[in-house]
Amino acid sequence: MEKLPFGKKNYTLMIIGIVVIIIGFTIMSLDSEPQGFGFLGLTLGPIVTVSGFLFEIYAILHKPEEQRKINPASAKSQPKAEKISK
Repeated sequence: MEKLPFGKKNYTLMIIGIVVIIIGFTIMSLDSEPQGFGFLGLTLGPIVTVSGFLFEIYAILHKPEEQRKINPASAKSQPKAEKISK
């Protein structure tokens, strides 16, 4: 079986981010003012939606725990190759 590009935690975080984005759009649609020019449509809904998108970015960039255990030296600088003098 082919290895997936993200870990299980990444996919879980992405689903949570999508739910937050949907909640933000739902909040914007619930505004009772005409054309959505009230507090819900102009302030709260967009803040929740942008928060969902930022959470999605975090979910994509989050490094899975398995990968951290495999490559602990990736965070440290790589040793330089020694020069061979002739």
